[in-house]
Amino acid sequence: MTERSHAARAKSAALRAASVCHHVERHEAPEHVVWKATHAARVSLQALAVLSESAPDPAAGSRCARNAAAAAAQAAQMGQLHDGESETAVAACRAALGASQAASAAAGRAGLGVDEALNTAADEAEAAAVAAAERAGWMRPGQRLPEMSAGLRSPELMAMMHF
Repeated sequence: MTERSHAARAKSAALRAASVCHHVERHEAPEHVVWKATHAARVSLQALAVLSESAPDPAAGSRCARNAAAAAAQAAQMGQLHDGESETAVAACRAALGASQAASAAAGRAGLGVDEALNTAADEAEAAAVAAAERAGWMRPGQRLPEMSAGLRSPELMAMMHF
């Protein structure tokens, strides 16, 4: 069960990051905002790809979900930077940070990806981040993962992701 939870969280976070990237591109955000959102989306997609290409143990799977959530939080910061201090943008960014923190706790030393309470909290925080991103207009309900290149995986990136 935990492996499916990690995979679902990683996919959801990658979708959030890619959606924010497309949002700032469509609304012609400044170049540095688009670049940072694109980079965050690629990192989240790389974490999802690592998870989907193997059958990692729960600790590794939870690290993938954590990395995807952290990248999605970076993308959300770019979404807020672009959208300004609107209530929905601020809330979406806070929810993304909360999802990243919850995913980090689930992957951390205390949980190692198998603590059900931490995984449940991470799942709930991810669902809240999706709902907030939808309210901010960064995503649409039922949206699918858009086509986007994950780019090349450098050894440095893989080391940063703890693989």
